[in-house]
Amino acid sequence: MRTGKRITPARVGRMGWSLVRGVIVIGICFTILQPLFLKFSVSFMGESDLYDASVRYIPKNFTWSNYRLALSGMNYGTVFVRTLLLSAGVSLLQLVSCLLVAYGFARFRFPFKKLLFGCVIFTMIVPPQVIMLPLFIKYRFFDIFGIFKLLTGSSVNLIDTYWPFILQAATTMGVRNGLYIYMLRQFFKNMPKELEEAAFVDGCGKLRTFVRIMVPSAVPMMVTVFLFGFVWQWTDSFYSSLYLNRTQVMSTALSSLAANVYRQYEGFGGSMSFISPGYVSMINNTGTVLAIIPLVAIYVFCQRYFVEGIERSGIVG
Repeated sequence: MRTGKRITPARVGRMGWSLVRGVIVIGICFTILQPLFLKFSVSFMGESDLYDASVRYIPKNFTWSNYRLALSGMNYGTVFVRTLLLSAGVSLLQLVSCLLVAYGFARFRFPFKKLLFGCVIFTMIVPPQVIMLPLFIKYRFFDIFGIFKLLTGSSVNLIDTYWPFILQAATTMGVRNGLYIYMLRQFFKNMPKELEEAAFVDGCGKLRTFVRIMVPSAVPMMVTVFLFGFVWQWTDSFYSSLYLNRTQVMSTALSSLAANVYRQYEGFGGSMSFISPGYVSMINNTGTVLAIIPLVAIYVFCQRYFVEGIERSGIVG
């Protein structure tokens, strides 16, 4: 005798909700992945494919010339190493400084604590364009309480150096540092206080407890914060173009790729008009693919820690 699960209104409702969630997830994935797939497809197309109505995603005239030109126009090898070192160094400094600040907000009591944490949240709201001019002037004529001007007779010009990034990261004023402090604070706040109390009983001080007990427990969140910092620094064009005039990183090299393509061909016939906008668009798409490939590789290797860190951060929605 065959027996089956009875179809009830509750079961139908659960199946319907599962179907709705599946459609939503598929829609979100398509919205995110479709532009990336399109850029990847265009990067292998010949120029004639752009004007062929029958070509949608699969190129008819498959070519590697777009990548060769983009690699040359971006000076990709040098720019890649430079951006990698800058992003990794800045992200590591941000991680250490934000760890200390977030632990202080989560575990210690001090005057104006809520007000100061409100200021941290406020940094997430204020657009960086609002403070663009003060930041530029600050690092163009950098001084500490007039000490440099007293000793040398003038301030120090830090523009077109990595020092603005280093100083902002070390003082928790870098890109999205308010978000990192919030995430780490939520993580430390949700950790049992009994862990610290047990360490204090064993004779550990506050700093040793933080280093030996709290930091090892926060590895998933630390990886998440490091990845966020690395990705935002890698793709940042605002601060990079503000502080670096002659030194190119990945974002600025990508924005100047089209101009470099024109310069490479300007000797042909004394005119650059033969380079069509479609051709330049293909090169820009190829440069974008080259810029995001390292980020995709990093995410693939660190996906487990990233997901776990987001789940334990207290951030929902």
